Amino acid sequence: MTRGGKRKQREEPERRCIVTGQTQPARGLIRFVLGPDETIVPDVAQKLPGRGIWVSADRDVLEQAVRKKAFSRAARQAATLPEGLVDLVEQLLLARVLELLSLARKSGQAVAGYEKCRDLALRGEMVVLIQAHDGSERGKTKLRPPEGPDSYIGCLSAQELGFAFARDHVIHAALRAGGLGQAVVEEAARLTGLRSMIGGYATGEDKTDA
Repeated sequence: MTRGGKRKQREEPERRCIVTGQTQPARGLIRFVLGPDETIVPDVAQKLPGRGIWVSADRDVLEQAVRKKAFSRAARQAATLPEGLVDLVEQLLLARVLELLSLARKSGQAVAGYEKCRDLALRGEMVVLIQAHDGSERGKTKLRPPEGPDSYIGCLSAQELGFAFARDHVIHAALRAGGLGQAVVEEAARLTGLRSMIGGYATGEDKTDA
């Protein structure tokens, strides 16, 4: 994102999903490589050496890739899949989102708590609103995300958000403009795809979130 909170226009590499056949920006897919032991290795940071095997960041699509042995076809040889590959990818993406949020907190780009988020919004400095998916819907409607795309993240639990902010739990958090914002948004979007059941989560009781 730019200093004003808008997504910076950039040339993005595109890759083809081995399941859907669709080509899209690499940031919307999960990269895998074939390890020396012929095991498929998730490369969520997209940095490991080797020929990339790309799958859309969508739980249903990734499950199809496992079920239909798409990895072996893409690798053009027998390939072993780690146990629970889909859940493993979700956990790796979760770790990336929480690490980025923690870095944003330490740099002052991320704040937590209803009052701090409201103050940020009133000053026009909020570029992304982050709310726990298991917080009460009534409590969450008290804050609104900024207008425009990529301004809301709702794929994390209160406990997960709390981990990023060194607290027991967090319901409301927000990002101000800065260098980490775009990375948080993109990684959270991939995590959301792996958490396709988010819409079915039951909401919890509203909690005090200072």
